[in-house]
Amino acid sequence: MTAADTADLVLRVVVGLTIVAHGYNHIFGPGGIQGTAGWFASMGLRPGIVHAWASGLIELAAGAGLAVGLFTPFSAGAIIGIMVVAGMTAHRRNGFFIFKPGQGYEYVLMIAVVCLAIATFGPGYASLDHAFTIDDNLDGWLGGLIALVLGVVGSAGLLVTAWRPDPPKPATTPTQDAQAKQDA
Repeated sequence: MTAADTADLVLRVVVGLTIVAHGYNHIFGPGGIQGTAGWFASMGLRPGIVHAWASGLIELAAGAGLAVGLFTPFSAGAIIGIMVVAGMTAHRRNGFFIFKPGQGYEYVLMIAVVCLAIATFGPGYASLDHAFTIDDNLDGWLGGLIALVLGVVGSAGLLVTAWRPDPPKPATTPTQDAQAKQDA
């Protein structure tokens, strides 16, 4: 096993298991699936319960697939898609940096780019794709292209068909705020 194979294994396992943990938290975390559904609906993903289940289950499956190196470009593409949706719905309006209030898109961008790199490099020697000789056909530029197209086209399709955020509330003036308090 080369140093590149070792680096690829470390990236796959760390990113894959992080996504598995994220999916587990969406389904079984403190708020459970209902809490995740409410959160997704509040961001405009409708119906929230469908997106909560889809996100959680895709994160579990794609994260596990990435970690063990099984159908790596497809696993990476699914994660890229989830990160694009998260970036657009939850993080984009908060700016780049994750340490700012509301958490920017820095984190989801990094996960997506790492997954694209893994799909392009291929799963490496220590993977199920290699054991089943799947990597002979799906690594390199083709693997990266599969992951990129799957992630971007899939997320675009989801956003176009299911993302209905509430319109922004009009800004109020101090006079309107005082009047609203007086009326209450």
